[in-house]
Amino acid sequence: MEIEADEAPPAEAVPVVDHPLVVGGHRLASRLIVGTGRYETMEEMRESLDRSGADCVTVAVRREKLYGPSGQNILDFLDLDRYTLLPNTAGCFNATDAIRAARLGREILRTLGNPGSDWVKLEVLGDSKTLLPDPVETLTACRELVADGFRVLCYTSDDPVIAWRLKELGAASVMPAGSPIGSGQGLLNPNNLRIILEYLKQGDPDYPVIIDAGVGTASDVSQAFELGADGVLLNTAIAHARDPVGMAEAMKHAAIAGRMAYLAGRIPKRLYGTASSPTEGVISTRPYGAAARNRR
Repeated sequence: MEIEADEAPPAEAVPVVDHPLVVGGHRLASRLIVGTGRYETMEEMRESLDRSGADCVTVAVRREKLYGPSGQNILDFLDLDRYTLLPNTAGCFNATDAIRAARLGREILRTLGNPGSDWVKLEVLGDSKTLLPDPVETLTACRELVADGFRVLCYTSDDPVIAWRLKELGAASVMPAGSPIGSGQGLLNPNNLRIILEYLKQGDPDYPVIIDAGVGTASDVSQAFELGADGVLLNTAIAHARDPVGMAEAMKHAAIAGRMAYLAGRIPKRLYGTASSPTEGVISTRPYGAAARNRR
């Protein structure tokens, strides 16, 4: 049987090979990092984390014990053998408070024997309305925490210059925001995120850049990975979804799909269409549009 041209078997595919995400010396199986705040109940949080597939979760450190709104200790609902905890300095508005919170988190996790005691997600906000990062206080805190032996994952704006400065200071990962914390607006400035990825990976392709904040739904996660981000950190998009558990699973699949699409490589965007089937030997060759008019 003769095979038509458009039925010819495809060329042998080149398999897409990925490598695990390594941040601050920690090897993560999932590229999704999920927060533990803002859930209706601790039980809902626990199930959502499980369905997200994440093996690293972030916790806010404000007191000597990690209590949720209901007064329950969040650690009672986390499998510390499964999750690496990433303490964060959420709610801090100056470098001094952020450094104090980071050191407190280190002591808590050391007593638990959790491997996350040597790193911190640094977050220093400029004000309580926009929740945008304060670049000056963030740079100050990053410098001191790196000197103190922390592996700093640094939340920042989508400003490429500040991102570069943080990497120069020794941040283990720079984490630009897609949009303001909890806003659900998605990636408002993908061009700046592309520039950050290009800047920070020049000569250092394995340097981890993680999109943090602003994710609203699964397509935002896919877009972040398709841009080339190494990871995505999110919380509110799951915790405040109508069905947090279902959204957590959607985020897991979105992360996998977005990363695979990035590695596989999208086709270039073109102004005009490109036929996917050969044009030779077709039954009708009647031209249409401009080509037809030009022949008259």
